This record gives sequence, C-alpha cells and structure tokens, in this order.
Amino acid sequence: MMIQHIVFWNFKNNLTESERKTAGQRMKEELESLKDKVPGAAEVVVAISPLSSSTVDIALNSQFETAEALNRYQIHPDHIKIKEFIHTVIKERYCLDYES
Repeated sequence: MMIQHIVFWNFKNNLTESERKTAGQRMKEELESLKDKVPGAAEVVVAISPLSSSTVDIALNSQFETAEALNRYQIHPDHIKIKEFIHTVIKERYCLDYES
C-alpha cells in the first residue's frame, strides 16, 4: 500500500506569463528536491507545462510509503519554505490524498 498525494494549483490572475514560468520552475525544483530529503518519499513529480485542454496551471503528483512519510513531508522545513512561496503566487489549491 502507498499513499498518493496529488495537488493542483492555479496561479493568481495578475501574474505575467514570465512570472508564472519562473514560479512554476521554482516550485518544480524545490518540491521535487524533497524526494531525496524526506524518508519514505517514493516519488515527487511536478508538471509545469499543461496542455491547452487543462483546467489547472500546475500539478504535483507524489507517492509516499506510509501516511507517516506524508506527514514528515508536510512538516519538513524545506516544504514549509516552498509552501510559503506558493501561497504568494496561487489563487486556488486542490488536494487529494488516498491509499493505493
């Protein structure tokens, strides 16, 4: 059994295309780096180039060995740091956690 943690975000409307690209790249780099820092993080992938058919701007698809590993991820200092940045550039967040 694994824990799936999927998050979708939409950027604030007032961001320029350049600001969106820069923010997305930062989110991708910093979130994906957590895979090697959080014990039990099996996969952390951030999609920053959605097709035109998409209804969200950016997505996180991650997998954890246990619910405890997901909790460690949530409170990891580097996660908290990028989360603070994310809140400055997004207007909406949707999250789904489930066991698979």
